[in-house]
Amino acid sequence: MDAHDAEKRAAGEAAAELVEDGMTLGLGTGSTAAFFLLALARRGPDVRCVATSSATEAQAAALGIRVEPFEGAIESLDLAVDGADEVGRDHWLVKGGGGAHTREKIVAAAADRFIVVVSADKLVDELVAPIPLELLAFGLGATLRALAPSRLRPVPPSPDGGLIADYQGDVGSPARLAERLSSTPGVIEHGLFPPDLVSEVLVASGDGSVTRRSMHGGPQ
Repeated sequence: MDAHDAEKRAAGEAAAELVEDGMTLGLGTGSTAAFFLLALARRGPDVRCVATSSATEAQAAALGIRVEPFEGAIESLDLAVDGADEVGRDHWLVKGGGGAHTREKIVAAAADRFIVVVSADKLVDELVAPIPLELLAFGLGATLRALAPSRLRPVPPSPDGGLIADYQGDVGSPARLAERLSSTPGVIEHGLFPPDLVSEVLVASGDGSVTRRSMHGGPQ
């Protein structure tokens, strides 16, 4: 295990300590979320979970973690835990390197607490491209033109049938870019997550320590 993986494991284990029996839990997608699942399975709390991707659902099932459809009886979540591709100083996030950002954003918004787990290298002064996009196939050429510079990613469609692309231009103000992306017809969802979705960011360092950063302030 390299240093980055050790940091991801430490962040995932710290997040797993926040899970209590009886919770409804949102499971994120990606390498750091995978370490969270391993730690959760070792603790074995009695929880009901929804997953943000088929890969996460499969890993959870293999570990004996109960996953239910989010189209079923679960309507809200006590806690959601996920990683991020970038975390800005203002706690804007870039997510969606795995193409699951639409479901990840739905799960984050449905949770009373959304905890982001990252290794220290994910902290950045300013967010930079690529910014993941999920797009409708209908009118794709027109949508990409309106979002220039953007390009399709050579990956399968999302579980919900959307095409995965990436905005490649300057980010500048995340709020302004998020507004532009959201207001462009043909965009299902984008990978900019605003700070008001984020409860805490757990940042693991190379020495194995984990710093908790609330959205309202600095390290705790």
